[in-house]
Amino acid sequence: MRVESFKMERQGLVKEGQEVVISERSPSTGRYTYLVEPSVAMSGIYRTNERIMASKGVVREIRETEKGFYLIVEIEE
Repeated sequence: MRVESFKMERQGLVKEGQEVVISERSPSTGRYTYLVEPSVAMSGIYRTNERIMASKGVVREIRETEKGFYLIVEIEE
């Protein structure tokens, strides 16, 4: 079990407990970013050894901060 955070710009796009699809964006630099589809939220940058291998996860929490909304997603790997 792995827990990751994704930045979401607008609230109300997903709900806690909802299963989401995660897609990988991999530029040629060996660093990876991930999207909660359809372009709901974006991850930070991951190195090759930190890659997320699963394509689905469950939203466990939606946090509101002064910088925006963050999805806390539980991923089975």
